[in-house]
Amino acid sequence: MVVSSWLNDQRKIGLGLAAFGLLFTVLGVMLFFDRGLLAMGNLLFLAGMTLTIGVQATLQFFTRKKHRQATFYLGGAILVVVGWTMVGLALEAYGFWLLFCEFLPTVLSYGRRLPLVGRALEVPWLRTLYNKAAAMGGLPKTMDDARNR
Repeated sequence: MVVSSWLNDQRKIGLGLAAFGLLFTVLGVMLFFDRGLLAMGNLLFLAGMTLTIGVQATLQFFTRKKHRQATFYLGGAILVVVGWTMVGLALEAYGFWLLFCEFLPTVLSYGRRLPLVGRALEVPWLRTLYNKAAAMGGLPKTMDDARNR
């Protein structure tokens, strides 16, 4: 059995918690912005991220050059817990986008290499969206560009 050093038990638990956090958030939105599910989703996602990359890396991620983004995300999470669900979720979504949009090229490049996801990304209207994002953020425009990165 080959043990991968980057995916130890702590990181597996962290990825599971982050996935459950995203699941709870989606369920909270589907169930008419249920405050309890959204709050649990936030807590699970943050705990999962902390376990996956570590406490120090998480603190650095939220504080280094990203004060505005982290303020939007964490402020939105606090508003969800307090009871301003719609406003909090909107702020949180905007902060999440600002925090994680720099990872979008990597995710899309990897997704284009997957059999089903790659075909889904080649749908004309999705390709148009992808190409508009590529013009703004330097994403690969074609499947060949994604492979060459």
